Amino acid sequence: MQIPGMNTTLNAATALATGEMAPAILKGTSTAAGGPFGDLLKSAVTGVNDLQQQASSAAMGMLAGDGVDIHDAMIATQKADMAFELTLAVRNKAVAAYQQVMGMQF
Repeated sequence: MQIPGMNTTLNAATALATGEMAPAILKGTSTAAGGPFGDLLKSAVTGVNDLQQQASSAAMGMLAGDGVDIHDAMIATQKADMAFELTLAVRNKAVAAYQQVMGMQF
């Protein structure tokens, strides 16, 4: 079962987490996704939400006997979990950076 948008979401979140998009953001130019930083974050969160919904529907389809294999349901669940964990890690790094900046004395 191929989940649409999974690679795009993870690539954008990975690039964001590793700082690959930092030069474009600092210059005020568009990111690789074609929009400003806020749009990139919004699309990443939307992608994670879509994965969560697809995993939920796959699990419900398996439980209802709608022809969804347990393998497909588990793969969708794991992809959603990994995307959520990555999003949570990026959020934690952003909060830590914000707290560090707020703790600086000028």
